[in-house]
Amino acid sequence: MDHSALPTDPLWPRAGNWPAPSGHSDFALIGVPTWRTSISATNAGHTPDAVRAMIPRYSQFSHSGGRELTFADHGDVLDPDLDERGAVAAVAAVDAELLVALGGDNAATVPTALGRWGDRLATAGLVTVDAHYDLRDGVSNGSPVRRLIEAGLDGRRVVQVGISDFANSGEYAARARDLGITVVLRDELLGRPIADVMAEAFEIAGSAGGPIHVDLDVDVCDRSVAPACPASVPGGIAAHELRAAARAAGRHGQVESIDLVEVDASADTPDARTIRLVALCVLEAAAGLAQRP
Repeated sequence: MDHSALPTDPLWPRAGNWPAPSGHSDFALIGVPTWRTSISATNAGHTPDAVRAMIPRYSQFSHSGGRELTFADHGDVLDPDLDERGAVAAVAAVDAELLVALGGDNAATVPTALGRWGDRLATAGLVTVDAHYDLRDGVSNGSPVRRLIEAGLDGRRVVQVGISDFANSGEYAARARDLGITVVLRDELLGRPIADVMAEAFEIAGSAGGPIHVDLDVDVCDRSVAPACPASVPGGIAAHELRAAARAAGRHGQVESIDLVEVDASADTPDARTIRLVALCVLEAAAGLAQRP
């Protein structure tokens, strides 16, 4: 996207184009371009740069106010599918109050969460906003929750929001129950504000006092607003609900990392509606962070 074509107004500063890190920042961005193990064909590895290019279409101003933030962009992890340990180390090296990781497919959740949690895995919590359980066997974008639990995450501090009918199986539903995972089905969200659901999820995930990672899988959204997600379906959540979830995550003091995953920028519509949504979720997370005490 040609930024030179964007109008310049000194009274309307644009978001994005954040600097390379130079010490601690309040808000940090990193690309974790996983794609090689995806169950569905995808070019999700190209998505982080597409999101970066979209962010300057928007400003950082939010009517909710809050403190001024410092920003840093740590670039992309080099081939995290082939070097997951390197990806974990790259994430762990980020010095920031809140880190937002741009996928990539859902395999990005594993190195992002493990990198942020470090030696605090025993007290960590996970909240996923996703249509799928991600409890499959093996190593793929369908297995990150299972892999994190096998690494030592307590399933009783995992909350999965948005789990959908016709996108899962009875076997994986039973696996979630056996692991003690709290599940909020898509149908349950029809009568509940997403902010309330997220608040309850954070209470459960953060019950041991440790860090929380939030996985925002964009395929939880309705396909009309997320056509670049290979697995999005008609009847998913609304764009404003995902944005509200991102802001709630940014606002919560125990949330140290968020990922935005399962978007294939090459499959988006001409108006780039999915990438626009991801870019706005990045800004929502920053707006939430600005409101932390």
